[in-house]
Amino acid sequence: MADWDVLMTGPSLPIVADRLAAATTLHRLWEEKDPEAALQRLAERVRVVVATGHSSRMDAAFLSRFPNLQLVASFGVGYDHIDASWAGANGLIVTHTPGVLDAEVADTALALTLAAVRKLPQAERYLREGRWLQAPYPLTASLRGRTMGILGLGRIGREIAKRATAFGLEIVYHGRKAQDDAPYLYYPTLKGMAEACDILVVVAPGGAATRHIVNAEILGALGSNGVLINVARGTLVDEAALIEALKSNTILAAGLDVFEKEPEVPAELLQLDNVVLLPHVGSASLPTRLAMANLVVDNALSWIAGRGPLTPVPETPWKAVG
Repeated sequence: MADWDVLMTGPSLPIVADRLAAATTLHRLWEEKDPEAALQRLAERVRVVVATGHSSRMDAAFLSRFPNLQLVASFGVGYDHIDASWAGANGLIVTHTPGVLDAEVADTALALTLAAVRKLPQAERYLREGRWLQAPYPLTASLRGRTMGILGLGRIGREIAKRATAFGLEIVYHGRKAQDDAPYLYYPTLKGMAEACDILVVVAPGGAATRHIVNAEILGALGSNGVLINVARGTLVDEAALIEALKSNTILAAGLDVFEKEPEVPAELLQLDNVVLLPHVGSASLPTRLAMANLVVDNALSWIAGRGPLTPVPETPWKAVG
C-alpha cells in the first residue's frame, strides 16, 4: 500500500493521519507552505483524496486536476461539498460515513426540540443572572399534543422519529417519495406537511436541489405555534426568511445546529430570544467522531487493498467484479 499516494486536504482527528501514514504515502495539504504548488507537484501521483472538512470544495475543476484519482473518502454523512455526480460520470468513487453518526445526530435533534419548545437555555440564563430571586421563570409552550413533521426520512430521520414517538409525538414525513416500510403518514408536498405539523425537523441532504426549500411560504404554513429544527445543512433554510418569521412571531421558535455560512452566524439570529443556536455539534461526541474517522480510513484502505469501497454514495455505486 505504501506506493499509493493519498492526499488529505485538511486536519482531522489524529487517528486519520496516523492510520493512513502507516499504510500509504500520505501528503498533508494543510501543512504545505504553498498548497497550490504542492497540488501541482502531486497531481499525477495522487490516487486517493481524503476530504476532512466541508469547507474544502471539491468541484469538477478540483477533482479533474488529478488524472489518476480513483477515490474520494469524505468525513461526514453529507457530501454536498463534493461534485459526486461529476465524479460518478468520470469513473471516480466517493465515500462518506453514514450509519455511525445517526443516533448522535438524532439525540441532538431531540435535545434542540426540547430546548426550543421549553426555552431551556433561556431559563438557565435567567437563573445564572440571578433573576429567579426576583420572580419565577415565565411559563413556556409544551411538547404535549404536537405533531412532528420530518423532512427527509432517511437513517437519521428514522432515528429521530423513534425518539420523538417515545416522547408521545405523532410523526409525519415528506421526501421525494413515500416509503413502503415507514409506519408514518406521508405528505407529497412540503407545504402540506408544514400545515399539518407544528414541529418541522429538517434532516434532508444539502445541495442545489434543496437550497432554501424551507422558505417564507413553508414557515408561514408551519404557523405561529410552529417550531423549526435544522440538523441537516444551513442551506436548506432561507435564513433571511427565518429571521423575519422569528421576529414577527410567524413561528414560535427555532433550534439550529447548522447555518448557511458557517461558522458565521447572522447577528440578527444571535439577538433573538426565541431561537436556540448550536455550533454544528450534531455528531460531535468523541466516540462518534472516532467512528466516523475510522470509517473514512477504512474506506480508503479497503479500496487500496482491492476490496472496494465500504460506503459509496448513491451517485458513485460500485459492484465487485467476479
